[in-house]
Amino acid sequence: MIFKERPAMKKSNTKTARPDRAVVTIGIDLGDRFSHYAVLSEDGELIEEGRVKMTPEAVERKFGDWNYARVAIEVGTHSPWMRRTLSELGLEVIVANARDLRAITGSNNKNDREDARKLARLAQSSLDLLAPVRHRSETAQRDLLPIRSRALLVEERTRLVNGVRGLVKGFGYRLPLCATKNLPGKAAGRLPDWLEEPLRPLLVMIDVLSELIRQANVKIEAMVGERYAEAQVLLTVPRVGALTALTYVLTLDDPRRFPKSRDVGCYLGLRPRRSQSGGSDPQLGITKAGDAYLRKLLVQSAHQILSRWGPESALRSWGLRLCERGGKNARKKAVVAVARKLAVLLHKLWVTQQPWEAFPAAAD
Repeated sequence: MIFKERPAMKKSNTKTARPDRAVVTIGIDLGDRFSHYAVLSEDGELIEEGRVKMTPEAVERKFGDWNYARVAIEVGTHSPWMRRTLSELGLEVIVANARDLRAITGSNNKNDREDARKLARLAQSSLDLLAPVRHRSETAQRDLLPIRSRALLVEERTRLVNGVRGLVKGFGYRLPLCATKNLPGKAAGRLPDWLEEPLRPLLVMIDVLSELIRQANVKIEAMVGERYAEAQVLLTVPRVGALTALTYVLTLDDPRRFPKSRDVGCYLGLRPRRSQSGGSDPQLGITKAGDAYLRKLLVQSAHQILSRWGPESALRSWGLRLCERGGKNARKKAVVAVARKLAVLLHKLWVTQQPWEAFPAAAD
């Protein structure tokens, strides 16, 4: 092979001949400004390593002259655009699940250069060791931006509301319980001028954030009605709104990626963890894998389904029976179980495009 004629390692600025087919494996440890990479030959020999600037142009210049190679990167902030850039160059890109890479995350000798080498070795030996993940499409990622922006607005508004309530309590006052968006109006006239005046900028900011959140809600509802008609069937489930439906569709991106609807519960981290050893099989919490925001929305919907105002349905009845079992955290476990079942149900509705039935007929 041509690689046996090379020295054991070449620096990144050394010109080398490129192979025609998949005889090299590249591991890239993604950083914020620079990423370290390592190139292994078909025989597992380290033939090149270095670092590359984290811009699409620099990545294309560095890896554009490889006719074909297998590249392993870890999932992260930069992995979506990096995967697209490398794939457009004709390279096979494997996005590894960082949660399962104990050989890297749990190493006692962890550094960027060594991590890149390990990624390359794992990709060369077995792809299963990397637990590859699939990125959503660029369109779905772009259409998720209004949802992600709204989540940040809600988070900031909650922080301001809690801050205002805490500052008021320090002087022996207490603001009334009310909807978050109504707090500025409720606070007016209930506080002395010397206390209300320094808090007014915070109350104004809460009003501004509430208006921005309202505008985001309108945009999300319009997207469901105009661009994502397949998400409308999810709205037939009580307590599932446009935000949850659109987030569900855009996060999963393609319903056909799951052979069975029940796989969605595992994908979203709603399946209990297991640590079985010998005769020991303790009850553990859920894995919390997958998208945390979508999981949060499903749990919120489950809370509303099980609330006293939740409409009667087979799903609600099943969840309430779990609550009646008693024991520590019975209701909390029931909420998670309903959220997992709801995730499976929404996928089934999405695939079949059949409206939700409160009490579906038993299968023959």
